[in-house]
Amino acid sequence: MLKIVKFGGSSLASGENFKKVKDIVTSDPSRRVVVVSAPGKRHKDDNKVTDLLYVCHAHIRYKVSFEDIWQNISDRYLEIAKTCGLSDAVSNYLADTRATFGSKSTADEIVSRGEYLNARLMAEYLGYDFVDATEWLFFNYDGTVDYEKTYKTLQNLFKEHQAMVLPGFYGVYPDGKLHTFSRGGSDVTGAIAAAALSADCYENFTDVSGILMADPKIVDNPKSIERITFSELRELSYMGAEVLHEETVFPVRQANIPLYIKNTQRPEDKGTLIMESFTDESDEEAQRFITGITGKKHFSIITISKNRMTDDFSFIRRVLQLTEKHHLHVEHIPSSVDSFSLVISTEELSYCLHGLITDIQKECAPDSIKVCDGVSLVASVGRRMAFNSGVSGKIFAALGKKGINIRMIEQGADEINIIVGVMDSDFKETIRTLYESFT
Repeated sequence: MLKIVKFGGSSLASGENFKKVKDIVTSDPSRRVVVVSAPGKRHKDDNKVTDLLYVCHAHIRYKVSFEDIWQNISDRYLEIAKTCGLSDAVSNYLADTRATFGSKSTADEIVSRGEYLNARLMAEYLGYDFVDATEWLFFNYDGTVDYEKTYKTLQNLFKEHQAMVLPGFYGVYPDGKLHTFSRGGSDVTGAIAAAALSADCYENFTDVSGILMADPKIVDNPKSIERITFSELRELSYMGAEVLHEETVFPVRQANIPLYIKNTQRPEDKGTLIMESFTDESDEEAQRFITGITGKKHFSIITISKNRMTDDFSFIRRVLQLTEKHHLHVEHIPSSVDSFSLVISTEELSYCLHGLITDIQKECAPDSIKVCDGVSLVASVGRRMAFNSGVSGKIFAALGKKGINIRMIEQGADEINIIVGVMDSDFKETIRTLYESFT
């Protein structure tokens, strides 16, 4: 059996956390490939090493000394090494890294060193081989991953190194220059490694015991989701839930590899299991048709009306072409017989609202255009909603009892989500109401 295990920044923020990670890894001999992030915050007023490295790059760019910041970074790694009883090699790693920083250094080259240094320390601490991401994770020039080359190379490396520590977050272009994923990209590195090596599962350790049913900043002590499908996870992530890096699910989903979200501080907790589908359902799962609730604020609804709109086959297409012209991302398009609406981020729309309306009036000649700002989208996501009658009615009834006015309703074609548009002022109360009513 082979498990790929990834530890996030909060799990690796200090030497004491390193000890907990070692206990987790060594407790299961199948955890033979470990992917690490850079050290995160030790407390709320602390700094992530990645953030400090971005500041280093900015200082270098504007020819400002960054020695104090670099000393702060060095102290973090020296503390880890001292607490874990590691060799003096960390001093050499730090000196060699500092020597590479110069006026021609890119942001990717500098910020990737957080993961590089942490992986060096973790490899020594576990007694595993260090394998740099530059040896196996290959990008195309457009920033996409060269999966064929990446998978084949890592498979060959695993034959040589039966126990490896891999730095997450970065890889190389065809010309050998470093390139990073977006923030949180170590999740993606772990998923790619799991898919490449056909792992039995991918364990992603963080600072929470799985994915929560709702935002704990809005709902007090929300329950954890024990099991969720990749489709549900995708819906929750897209609608604003802070779960995993968006690209994480694709490599493991394509390879049908189970993904676990676990807590480094409480490894005994069940966490959340993510799979393509589940053939069995517990009694609790069968009774609860909503898996998770999340949402996003600050949208505008543009409602365009025209009598006998359905007789004009190109009407909606022409309007959408104009949103494309203004580089607008349309979230939803609810419609009726003689009108339809465009749900667009208010921030995006603010740059071109008047131009868009003018173009629509000129090109499409609608009877009216109305704009409503200050709208939030709240999604109820659940794979069992399609098999329970009256779900929409129950949701609307619960919100109606609280006096929450629904401005928009949308249900996905696969029937795993129902989205309601409410005013921003009702955003938190909507999430609380749905959580309290259906969990």
